[in-house]
Amino acid sequence: MNKSILILGKGFIGERLQKELDCRIDGSMINCFSDAEKLIRKYNPKIIINCIGITGRQNVDDCELEKDATLLANSFVPVILAEICLRSNIKLVHISSGCIFNYDYKKNKPIKENSQDYFFRLFYSRSKIYADRPLEALARNYNILIARIRIPLLNSKHPKNVLDKLIKYKKVIDITNSVTYVPDFVRAIKHLIKIDARGVYNVVNKGGLRYPKLMQVYQKYVPEFKFKVITLKKLGLVRTNLILSTNNLEKSGFKVRNINSVLEECVKEYLKS
Repeated sequence: MNKSILILGKGFIGERLQKELDCRIDGSMINCFSDAEKLIRKYNPKIIINCIGITGRQNVDDCELEKDATLLANSFVPVILAEICLRSNIKLVHISSGCIFNYDYKKNKPIKENSQDYFFRLFYSRSKIYADRPLEALARNYNILIARIRIPLLNSKHPKNVLDKLIKYKKVIDITNSVTYVPDFVRAIKHLIKIDARGVYNVVNKGGLRYPKLMQVYQKYVPEFKFKVITLKKLGLVRTNLILSTNNLEKSGFKVRNINSVLEECVKEYLKS
């Protein structure tokens, strides 16, 4: 077991990383600075991967129902951990979100890591922005890595897997979005830790995914599955839809696969699981 790395947060991403990195994980609540200090004394890690976060029980709209918990997990805990890591000479890897930007499909190119055109209409997005800004500033001088992920796609069943969600909903919007294929995400995190990367990285797959295309691949292997395409307007929900640049990740030497090139692999392995 790699005792130099400590993962905080036993959610979807935390547990997946712990399994792949074979390191320690702790799901303790962090409510204040002293809680973080106790964890540092207990584990004495060289690297902390912060996977603590709230995305809502069903979807991000539920964050409105848990405002205090969402602010604590998404906004305050990352800043607390940044301070304790700064004082203790520990590398902080903060797993953040790409769902924090405005995007105009007609005008914009993929959003670069240093963009500040933030999307404030969702409480979830605001809670993530509140942490990203100070951590970005600290990362200019301290060993902090901010890894932004977006819409996790997994090759096995899990409630947080976008494939599971789309199969359950059976109604999908047809708009291109950046997606993080989790097996590639794990490889990217290993790479970024190995090269001691600092600053902001969009850890998504290249290009964009149209949900109907993923459903068509699934339908190829499960012919009886039926789905309906609806417009974003008909969905009637406030959501971030965007394409993120993978420029920093590619410059680091990591080979970023196009999201559409992994769909067959993903669905085949998903059905085997």
